[in-house]
Formats: sequence, structure tokens, C-alpha cells
Amino acid sequence: MAKPGPISESFLSLSLLMISIMLLSLSSSSQSEAKKFHVGGKDGWVLKPSEDYNHWASKNRFQVNDTLHFKYNKLYDSVLVVKKEDYDSCNVNNPMQKMDDGDSTFKLSNSGLYFFISGNVDNCNNGEKLIVLVMAVRHKQVAPPLPERDLPPREVDPSTLVPMAQAPQKANSGSAKRVDVSFGVGVVIMYLSFGAGLV
Repeated sequence: MAKPGPISESFLSLSLLMISIMLLSLSSSSQSEAKKFHVGGKDGWVLKPSEDYNHWASKNRFQVNDTLHFKYNKLYDSVLVVKKEDYDSCNVNNPMQKMDDGDSTFKLSNSGLYFFISGNVDNCNNGEKLIVLVMAVRHKQVAPPLPERDLPPREVDPSTLVPMAQAPQKANSGSAKRVDVSFGVGVVIMYLSFGAGLV
């Protein structure tokens, strides 16, 4: 079996292009637009929704800058943003924010927990309340791809590579014994990572 030759410049360029495309697709998929969530779905903010509010919230992923839309009868109800202890006790006398126009939108401006209760204490005591967990913002830093012209072609000395596996020895047919060494995908990845200076 012939010794592996140097990795060609076109192979290296193609590999770097593929890695760059994968990194860009990962970063663009992680950036999403703010969403508007309709609290309670078709029922809205009511005393006895068809689905418990906290069960509804647990099925959603809330991000910073998303909004919650509360639709309710403003003659009988309102929405209060409260602290945890006021949520637990249904204390309607100390809201951080009150929404009472019947068609309210609340922007989730920070990560963490938000507590909402009905402004009608009886409704709150009967379960008209909601906890929303907003996911932390994760900033991914992706290095820009290196221009092809800045990467000189590199030759790999096969004697410095560690074999991934050894092929079985062939029967002696009168010629000198030889051992075939398989260089798998791992060698290419090691070269791209270490040899190209990406790690």
C-alpha cells in the first residue's frame, strides 16, 4: 500500500468551507424572532380555562423579548405582575404592575421567573394565576471563517500519525512482510483541528 500523500489544498479548502457553513447554520438557527404568546390560548385569561395556566406555560419556551398577550373581561378581571410571596398568597394589594384594559400585552424583558395573578382575589384563590420562566440569553461566539488565501497548504508526515487500526498482515508470498495501516476520518479531523490551527 502506498504511503498517504499530503492532503490536497482543494480538500482542505472544501473541508473548511463545510465547517464554516455548519457553524453559520448553527448560529443562525439559535437566533430567533420574539414571539407573542396568547395566555390561555383560545380561552384567554379566565377563571376556569380548559388548560391550567402553569401547565400551558410548561409546554412553551419563553425567551427574552417575547410578549404575553392577556385577553379578559375588564369589568370583572385584571392581570397583576407580582412577587413570588404575593403570588403564593394571592395578595392583590402590592402589584409591581397592573394591567386592566381587557387586552394587555406584557414584554418579557429579562430572563428569570415572572409571577402573574388575577386582580380579582377570588379568581386568584381559585387558580387564575401563572408562573413564566424566561430562558437566559446565550451569546454564541462564532469565529469568522479564515480566508482561503491565508491558509498555506500543509504536508503531513505520515510517520507522525497514530494509526486508528491495523489491518491484518497478509500471508507471506515471497516478498517482504508489510503491515497496512488505515488512516480513518479521525486523522483528517485531527489534521483539520491541529494542523490547520483551528483548535
